[in-house]
Amino acid sequence: MGMNKVYASIITIGDELLIGQTIDTNSAFIAQQLNHIGILVLRRIAVGDRADEIRFALDQESGHAQVIILTGGLGPTADDITKPFLCDYFGGKLKRDPATLAHIQYLFNEVYKRPGGLVERNQKQADIPDNCTLLPNPVGTAPGMLFRKNNVIYVSLPGVPQEMKDIMTGSVVPLLQKELSTPVILHHTILTFGVGESVLAEQLINFEKNLPPSVSLAYLPQYGMVKLRLTAIGENKEVLFSIVERQVGLLKKEVAEHLAIDSNEELESYIGKLLLARNATVGTAESCTGGLIASLISAVPGASRYYEGSVISYSNEAKQKLLGVKSNTLIQFGAVSEQVVKEMAKGILTSLGCTYAIAVSGIMGPDGGTPEKPVGTVWIAVGNKEKIETKQYKWGFDRSRNTKQTALSALNLLRLFLLKDSMD
Repeated sequence: MGMNKVYASIITIGDELLIGQTIDTNSAFIAQQLNHIGILVLRRIAVGDRADEIRFALDQESGHAQVIILTGGLGPTADDITKPFLCDYFGGKLKRDPATLAHIQYLFNEVYKRPGGLVERNQKQADIPDNCTLLPNPVGTAPGMLFRKNNVIYVSLPGVPQEMKDIMTGSVVPLLQKELSTPVILHHTILTFGVGESVLAEQLINFEKNLPPSVSLAYLPQYGMVKLRLTAIGENKEVLFSIVERQVGLLKKEVAEHLAIDSNEELESYIGKLLLARNATVGTAESCTGGLIASLISAVPGASRYYEGSVISYSNEAKQKLLGVKSNTLIQFGAVSEQVVKEMAKGILTSLGCTYAIAVSGIMGPDGGTPEKPVGTVWIAVGNKEKIETKQYKWGFDRSRNTKQTALSALNLLRLFLLKDSMD
């Protein structure tokens, strides 16, 4: 029995996307939502605010996809041409919709409370093609629209991310689920650390060869880490689940020495769970990363339960005043040294009274390096009051990547220390 695969294309509209002024996050969200309900995204396309470009993209994509989702160009200004274009493309007429108008009036009068109230261009947002299904926008003035032609479903959504998300999850996903019979798509992601993508691929040649036909493996590299994602497509969720779980077990064995997390989770939230399980806290002493480690840890909801805080001691004076690093240590070994990061870690443990500490110091570049300590030299210390471990890294990247790599490596060293500590 052949599986009924459903394909989608995503078209984002707006000159600001093409010139790089706005980063397109919409299509990533839409792709995730479609994937959850078993719809495979075939292509993602960006076009400018031009009717001929939108027309070309729609003509092209309707030959490949059963679902086409457009975002952008539904606002009240002259460059927002998507609605009149779609009305024309599907042969409809614009008619003012009383319910949409009432909603726009409510937003202007009660929510935005804008002086001057509604102008005509805002009211025009209630003009809807008479041949579309209206998709209400609970938080904005531009509703979504759904059209049908030759067994293809076309959905037009606002470009404002929050508005697009609300219509997508509230209207589009339930409607597509109801109308289309889609396969089940299951993913399982694991995280490896400290090994490159090409080395892993070499290591996994036989594993990939022996994967069942319904399962594929993807490599997602990022700053010293590689996420490995197994994806299975089929009709029966339970059957698929057991196939994927078996393959995950085999994959974990293959990469055991590099395995950091066996689920799709970021290092910072995983560390949070390890600390909570121990009823422990952590503090950070950062020099070269300028607060990036603090930012990663504190971005996790509920981090206040285990994160005490940070000292960003960028200068030598700050290291001495705030963390108690000895001036002799700095003179003798320099700020980027094992001895200094050890004292920084001890300083943060003392000043914040936390259970564990991370301390980093390094030369991020582009200058500041010496033959002994070239750009990219970093020292990291992790530990508690009983024991502090250190590690040196020599990155050869640009400033931004050196910084990110350092922050993530510091988190990974803390992960390893916590796991070891629980065994001791």
